[in-house]
Amino acid sequence: MLYKGVFGTLRTLIGLALVGSVIWQVADRVRVDLFRPTEYFAYFSITSAIFSGLVVLGSGLVLLQGKSESERLNLFRLVAAVSMIIVGVVYHALLGDSAVDPRDIGYDWPRIPNLVIHTYAPILVVADYLLSIKGPRPKWRKALWVVVYPLAWLGFSLVRGLADGWWPYWFINPGSEGGVIGMLTYILVIAGAFIALGFIVLGLRLAVTKVLGNSSE
Repeated sequence: MLYKGVFGTLRTLIGLALVGSVIWQVADRVRVDLFRPTEYFAYFSITSAIFSGLVVLGSGLVLLQGKSESERLNLFRLVAAVSMIIVGVVYHALLGDSAVDPRDIGYDWPRIPNLVIHTYAPILVVADYLLSIKGPRPKWRKALWVVVYPLAWLGFSLVRGLADGWWPYWFINPGSEGGVIGMLTYILVIAGAFIALGFIVLGLRLAVTKVLGNSSE
């Protein structure tokens, strides 16, 4: 019960922080009349924050009710962990100093929710997944499922971008400096990174479980 109480509380707080950060950003953009919902909710970082927030929140509430996490929910947490790693790495490596949309010149994003989504949550979601040794023990092939969500997002983003000319990120825009080849290269790298990270994170989880011991919840 101590395990479920600790991890249930941790996941609930992480989930609330992620969802709350999105709500905070939306409210702030609405306040200054800069909220463009069809663009805001198209960003991978935002969809990942919502997805991961709801997944860890749901898992936390399950544990706080004294129940055990299902294999499906555990798989969703693996997807969330890998997605948040990508969010953090891509943001700090590629997007932190990217050009500001001309429509947003003079606007500063709220600092706290930005840090939660791009820095703190990626660390906490991954740490929670690696240390939750009493959850279901996933099979190696489950790691392949982590690529489904980003590919679905990429497919939607490409169709939308080709239709209306708006792209959430410059590196998936075939009209950018790198052209179609550059876009495809980034997509392949990101897809490969997801699959590789899926196996790495799952492998670390299994290694931690083996070292610390595994018992059913």
